[in-house]
This record gives sequence, structure tokens and C-alpha cells, in this order.
Amino acid sequence: MPIALLPDRALVTVTGPDATSLLQGVLTCNVETLGEGEARLGALLTPQGKILFDFLISRLPDGFRLDVASDKAADLAKRLGLYKLRAQVEIAADPTVAVAAAWAGATTAAETATVADSRHPDLGQRLYVSEGAFSADASEDDYHAHRIGLAVPEGGRDYAYGDAFPHEALMDQLGGVDFRKGCYVGQEVVSRMQHRGTARTRLLAAEFAEGAPAPGSEIQAGQKVLGRTGSVAGSHGLALVRLDRLGDALAAGEILRADGKPLAVGRPGYATFAMPDAGGEAAG
Repeated sequence: MPIALLPDRALVTVTGPDATSLLQGVLTCNVETLGEGEARLGALLTPQGKILFDFLISRLPDGFRLDVASDKAADLAKRLGLYKLRAQVEIAADPTVAVAAAWAGATTAAETATVADSRHPDLGQRLYVSEGAFSADASEDDYHAHRIGLAVPEGGRDYAYGDAFPHEALMDQLGGVDFRKGCYVGQEVVSRMQHRGTARTRLLAAEFAEGAPAPGSEIQAGQKVLGRTGSVAGSHGLALVRLDRLGDALAAGEILRADGKPLAVGRPGYATFAMPDAGGEAAG
């Protein structure tokens, strides 16, 4: 019943009468339909549609909390402030609350703020508590091994901020983009990729038979670079790969290697996008 503190995560709160309308107009996810007790994946994009910040958003009595990489919390609060204009909202990083994760049926104290991580049914829960309020029985590395085993990516580890589109980061598969809610920052580019099917690069699940390469290692087939590895744990990892180049390599029967070590890549079990099969054709 593991519970792990996540010191690499922090909270930004957006509260006040206009919190919903402000966030609905700038984030990729739909905050109006966000349920009580749910943590939903979302992002704030550049106008060109690339991910500046990814986070899990959940409700507070008077607004929302955004669970974000700790080194991005101040920047996220500042960026959201640029969109505030005359909206009646308060935006602030909250250093008083610790972030933790619980999975595999872990139980928590009644006073703990607990929300379900909606990215994957087996991912577990997020906990928001005063630091020291409970004892963790798992490590941050244990949590990331669990996440990686489920092929759930995370910004800064599996893709670079400011360089990846939501489709590349599988946000369309993990509930992080609402394609029907209307305008938000970067929406035009993301909608075009969705309707035209133009996402050529995707994060894939990776398996390593002879030891994992270092994160960020180039993935090659022969002399051609297909992509790079993301985070790894044991024999599992994630890999950001060009699907067209992968299709060519598979059709030619070439072995994929990263840092000289062979690997296999495939669509995560929850994903529905098309990718090449062993014959080089698109598999739905």
C-alpha cells in the first residue's frame, strides 16, 4: 500500500469568483466539467501550441489547485498572471502544502486532501497535506517506476517544455485536451493536428532487454536517429519517436538501439493513435 512524497511537485492555487472563466479560456483541459475528487491533466501552451507547463488540476472550495513541477510553480503563477487582466482571481504558489502519491489501494488519513489521478485507472491518488502529517512508506523513485510502468509521461522528464505538442506528449490520450470546449491559448494548432492527424512524433512505451540506457539517449536504427529515450525504470521506459522513421525501420527489419543497447517500442496500452506495425503499415 505505497505512499510516496513527491518533493519535485508543488502547488499553484487560482481562487476567486472568476477562477473558472479565466482557466477555461487559457488551459487545454475543461475545468467546467472537472468533478469533485478528480485530478485532471492539463497544460498551458504557447500561442504556437507547444507545452509550457503540464499539471494536474483539481477543485478547491473557492477555485482550483494546479499540481506542477516544483521548479515551474513560480513561473506558472507568473504566466497565469499575464492573462488575469481585470478578472477577480488570486494566483499564488503555495509552499505550505506537500504533494504525495498513493497507489495500489493505499489508505490515507481522513484529514488528507485526496483526489484521483484521472490519467490512468491504476495510477492511484494525489494527496495534499501539511508536510510531516504522515509517514511515507515508498520513495519518489518508487512512484516514478510505477508511473513509467504504466507509460504515463511527465514534462521535463519525457519531453522538453516549450518543444513538444500535446499530441506528442499523449495528452490527447490521457484526458489532457478537450477538443470541444472552444478557444484556449494554442487551440488552433492543436485542433488542426487532431483533425488532420499530423502528429508524426509520439511518446511510446519502451522495453529494454539488456539494461536501460540513460534518459535522453538517441534511439537509432542503423545510422538514422528516430528519437530519444525519456525516463526509465528497470526494464521499462518511455521514448519520444518519429513514427514515420520507426515505420521505415520496422519495414526494413532493423534493430532499434539506444546507447548501443537494443530496445523495443510500442503504443501504450491505453492509447488509440495509429502507429506503424512490423510491416510498416499504420496500426490503429
